[in-house]
Amino acid sequence: MALGIAAAMSPLVLPHGGAAGQHARAGAAARQNSGGSVIPAAGSGATGSTGPAVSLSPAALQRAREEAGRATGLAMPGARYSGGDVQVASLDVRPSGRKVGKLQRLRQADLLVIGPRTLPVSAIRAVSKLRGVAAAEPVDAARIEVNGQYVAMLGVRPGSFRAYAAGPTARSNALWQAVADGDIAVSYTMGEQDHLPLGGSVQVSGTKSAKLTVGGYGTVGIAGVDAVVSDQVARSLGVPADNAIVISAPHTELSLLMRRIKKVLPRSASVTALVAQQGRAGLATSLGSAGAYDVTGGQGLTLAQTRAFLEAALSRVGMPYVWGAAGPRAFDCSGLVQWSMRQAGIVMPRVAADQARTGPRIPLSELEPGDLLFYHTDPTAPDYISHVAIYLGDGLMEQAPEPGMDVQVVHVVFGYGFAGAVEVFPRLAAQVAANSPE
Repeated sequence: MALGIAAAMSPLVLPHGGAAGQHARAGAAARQNSGGSVIPAAGSGATGSTGPAVSLSPAALQRAREEAGRATGLAMPGARYSGGDVQVASLDVRPSGRKVGKLQRLRQADLLVIGPRTLPVSAIRAVSKLRGVAAAEPVDAARIEVNGQYVAMLGVRPGSFRAYAAGPTARSNALWQAVADGDIAVSYTMGEQDHLPLGGSVQVSGTKSAKLTVGGYGTVGIAGVDAVVSDQVARSLGVPADNAIVISAPHTELSLLMRRIKKVLPRSASVTALVAQQGRAGLATSLGSAGAYDVTGGQGLTLAQTRAFLEAALSRVGMPYVWGAAGPRAFDCSGLVQWSMRQAGIVMPRVAADQARTGPRIPLSELEPGDLLFYHTDPTAPDYISHVAIYLGDGLMEQAPEPGMDVQVVHVVFGYGFAGAVEVFPRLAAQVAANSPE
């Protein structure tokens, strides 16, 4: 998904923030005894427990049922790729003096350090030597304008950075050679849905501008990052050199490591987690499942907030899908969620992968209106959450599906690509939004 438009190119900023909300959700025991049925398997007109806490008005629910009845079926971006292996789209390799080399191993991208300017070499070295850090890769990071739309872009050393990308993307020698040759690689979603032609040119603007060839479609798997170029190209566009670090620390408690990292960084730099992680027991991370695992004492939306959110969302039915749009007259999937939540006073992050970290994962038998449903739809990053829908109750959901279609209400489906359901906690949502690229 595209990021919000900035007045001028600037580095990704990771501040802090919060917002409170009174918990409106019924307790698990109450929900289990409320008479709601368990949602059945994929492909059916599923019916779930709406719970006693909140529901759409009878008139709104009837409108939603009618909209679902008119829908021709569930349209999920990327669903047509459900069978077989998918090759990352890339140009043929051209001769180049800068060779990428073979992929040695995959690394999990766990943390992102970012600052407004070049990080001191001493700080980068100190971070890489901290206990628990398996690997650290300096990169250049900034918001860059691509064909008039601002996106988060990384300038990388292709041969070493590729290890941190999603598996199919990391393994594409042709894509990374194209990046080394001076091309731009864009995320699968951006390339497909913003109609950027593979092999065509795009206008890329930072403090300086250039026309770059689109050398590949391949999602990196870092939330919000939609474009990758070589470090040489990034710096020619005016991006600060080595102002960010991607860190792999798969066997370490990230909250503790983040505190240690902050002690060796300049005050202007910040660090954020790229994955959800359980506490001390097991340290298991979840790259592909929705839901934050370390939520304690959080509170969900109030009844008033839930109603305002759902009413706002339903008021957008029939409006067009446009990649990178966040309302009020056009939307992509996460833009619809962010705009609708804003009408209820809730601050949400911009992209689906970050929205999936705004509350705890919940069982499908406990779904209530206002919960969010997440999906894997990107064949170049099978574990990356790339689609979100809004649960309306009565087995219905609302989504902005893909280009050429409008915001729609359809029957819920839990099958191919389903990543989980999340109850949004407003305070956590605001914190994730403040620590995510805008």
